[in-house]
Amino acid sequence: MSLDTDTTEPSGASDVPFDSALSERYLVYALSTITARSLPDVRDGLKPVHRRLLWAMRLLRLDPASGYKKCARVVGDVIGKYHPHGDQSVYDAMVRLAQTFALRYPLVDGQGNFGNIDGDNAAAYRYTEARLTQVAIDLMDGLDENATDFRPTYNGEEEEPELFPGLFPNLLANGAAGIAVGMATSVPPHNAAELMHAAVALIDNPGANVLDYVQGPDFPTGGIVADTPAAIAEAYATGRGSFRVRAKIDRVAEKGGGWHLIVSEIPYGVQKGKLIEGIADLINEKRLPILGDVRDESADDVRIVLEPRSRTVSSEDLINSLYRLTDLEVRVPLNLNVLDKNRTPRVMSLGEALAAWLEHLFVVLRRKSEHRLAKIADRLELVGGYIIAFLNLDRVIEIIRTEDEPKAVMMAEFELTDRQAEAILNMRLRSLRRLEEMELKREQDGLRKEQADLETLLSSDARQRTRMKRDLAKMIERYGPETALGKRRTEVKEAGPTREIPLEAMIEREPITVILSQRGWIRAMKGHGDLASAETMKFKEGDGPLFAFHAQTTDKLLLATDNGRFYTLPADKLPGGRGFGEPVRLMVDLEGERQIIALLPASAAAKLLVAASDGRGFIVNSADVVAETRKGKQVMTPRAGAQLKLLRPVGAADDAVAVIGDNRKMLVFPLSEVAELARGQGVQLQRYRDGGLSDARTFIMAEGLSWTMGGETGRTRSEGDLTVWRAARGAAGRMPPTGFPRDNRF
Repeated sequence: MSLDTDTTEPSGASDVPFDSALSERYLVYALSTITARSLPDVRDGLKPVHRRLLWAMRLLRLDPASGYKKCARVVGDVIGKYHPHGDQSVYDAMVRLAQTFALRYPLVDGQGNFGNIDGDNAAAYRYTEARLTQVAIDLMDGLDENATDFRPTYNGEEEEPELFPGLFPNLLANGAAGIAVGMATSVPPHNAAELMHAAVALIDNPGANVLDYVQGPDFPTGGIVADTPAAIAEAYATGRGSFRVRAKIDRVAEKGGGWHLIVSEIPYGVQKGKLIEGIADLINEKRLPILGDVRDESADDVRIVLEPRSRTVSSEDLINSLYRLTDLEVRVPLNLNVLDKNRTPRVMSLGEALAAWLEHLFVVLRRKSEHRLAKIADRLELVGGYIIAFLNLDRVIEIIRTEDEPKAVMMAEFELTDRQAEAILNMRLRSLRRLEEMELKREQDGLRKEQADLETLLSSDARQRTRMKRDLAKMIERYGPETALGKRRTEVKEAGPTREIPLEAMIEREPITVILSQRGWIRAMKGHGDLASAETMKFKEGDGPLFAFHAQTTDKLLLATDNGRFYTLPADKLPGGRGFGEPVRLMVDLEGERQIIALLPASAAAKLLVAASDGRGFIVNSADVVAETRKGKQVMTPRAGAQLKLLRPVGAADDAVAVIGDNRKMLVFPLSEVAELARGQGVQLQRYRDGGLSDARTFIMAEGLSWTMGGETGRTRSEGDLTVWRAARGAAGRMPPTGFPRDNRF
């Protein structure tokens, strides 16, 4: 039994390489996304969905003087007639056009819950209502005057405008954002009056510098643009870049010397709710210790209250830290990638975008003038016929009463056109007044004068420029800086970059007493307590003191273990002095049962002497041993069988090193002979036949060597002449001076 395989291709199929078929189809999709969905047109600054929304609202007669209608009605018309996409995406676009915190000049006047700056969503479209704003009316001005072309809708049943012809600079005034295939656009909003002033300057001088009129972005939420003029100019010249936008923060003094900060304006695009959550996280995670509390006291306006941890905190440091660590400072991108008049996507400079919009306005002016001329010609034709009828009224009436075909007779006798004769026959009897004849002649004279003016306008570029400047001047009056809508909201003020504030500035400086027990329990008592008192030095049964010293809350503490690993403990994070503290292993990841050999403030000295039990050691900078993580930093790598023995601060004036071994032999040599390293094994400080290193320290050779005598007297003894013990580094040394402590410790 065999099966025959049918290899006949289905009807309409073609045999083409898969990669070419895929690339061709993907290219069609990409072009559709770029030109018909994601990128705005440079002439009206709108994407198709926004244009169709406003057009549908216009046909519903939702002008500013009319009442509101349900958004569901608008969305239904849009997706049914013009934009066959999802209703939620269309409604989301409509909501954004109504949000005063998203659009600098809202195009939709919403009634109901259209979302808020906290990030809450709008109510469903069955609950909200809307109508057009005056800005939208200005943007669509001229649609009834053949100012732009219309095209059939997707099903051919309706018509929609290809773009809007109004005098409002919507692209730059309201901005735009979109992601297409392989490209994106991001245009921040600007001040409309400034843009129109720049356009007027370009009319007279195409090479004018638009930055003489446009300060920078003007966001609906205000804020401060902190970039330099050079950076702003560079971004506008290339059409690519970004703007550093800051919140407006004011310091408010309180009675008694206290103060707090008020945030009254936040950066564009930042949700207030998430911003406050981010600030609260900084407080909870103690990443900004100088900030005490945050409160949201906003109503119709933004009011965020920030309380410092203490009145002694620097307000400048707190503000700078907030800018650096939160969304109180953000980068708003500029990518002026738009569709030009040929529907080709390209990145334009600010001047090119304004020039393209201005070119569009002149096209609109000429089309509107030509449309008006055609209307005047039509009306003059009818008025001319009416006047002939009035001059020959009795004969016209006689023809109408006696002739079977009065229209043909009147056309032949008075040389009338078909439209004139038809209009006379349709004239009402009440129009046969003497006064009507006079009004017709006045109308005829007025129309002829307007016709002559329009013909002169179309024939003269200079007159077109003058007319355009006059029209823009009227728009500037409507959106000027003295109006509530046109007043600039964003301040352009150069400011330096945010700087990282040192830990000392973040923490209130307070004295503490640090105590580490032999079993590794650490605590910090407030104040500089008596290190000899029983109250200060209390421990669990079987435990005792290992290290105790005075420090400040701003210090970083260095903890070294016998394997040469260093750890860092922030002094302000140590457990309080009540009780016995907490195990230090909860703060850092100590390896195994390693012995702690040193604990001291990193600020104790700029340099440290580290030495191993086999007599090797080196000098290291304090800054090089500070660890950034819990796992610490390997500084010394002792040789096999050896371990880190000691860590000693090096005085700023010290010039000599004294070393003593378990064999009770002491050696003195210059400090300059000790290598200065960041990590490693070091050099041989002293050699031993048996035993190892007992102690080492640095000192000033001219002052000699001193040590504490035993007993209760607390006296010290000094040895000024150390010639006997001086030798080269690495020697064996000699027995110490008479009276040197028996424990071989300096």
